[in-house]
Amino acid sequence: MLTEELKQEIEAAINICPTRKSVCIEAMLMVQRQYGWISDERLRDIAEFLDMTVDELDGIATFYNHIHRKPVGRHVILICDSVSCWIMRFEQILEHLTKRLGIGLGETTADGRFTLLAIQCLGACDKAPAVMIDDELHSNLDPDKIDRILAAYE
Repeated sequence: MLTEELKQEIEAAINICPTRKSVCIEAMLMVQRQYGWISDERLRDIAEFLDMTVDELDGIATFYNHIHRKPVGRHVILICDSVSCWIMRFEQILEHLTKRLGIGLGETTADGRFTLLAIQCLGACDKAPAVMIDDELHSNLDPDKIDRILAAYE
């Protein structure tokens, strides 16, 4: 069940949008900020609140990279696997991250600190390779820089 606070926050967004449905991504992000991810129950609650079907909302949630439909770590690392990042050593950065964290893509560290996910583009092609940790972009990466960045999150 959505908290009264979340309902009010979503209603405030609805008031500035043309339809209830047009707020669905923002509503899911609001719920995710509070709980860390969108469970089936929460998805159902959001869909009901926005007068949508669960299937409509789930289709949007699974398309949008920043909506997490399963539990994630405290810090989500999105590694860009675009053509530009591939050309600029994506594989080296991915290999370093997987060794350093002890996880593969789509996995979460045993301590629940990090989840590593691929993303098709971070819009930083001129600064490739790049990752986004939570909402912070890190670019022009090499293994040493990755180690310094991760240390700030530990």
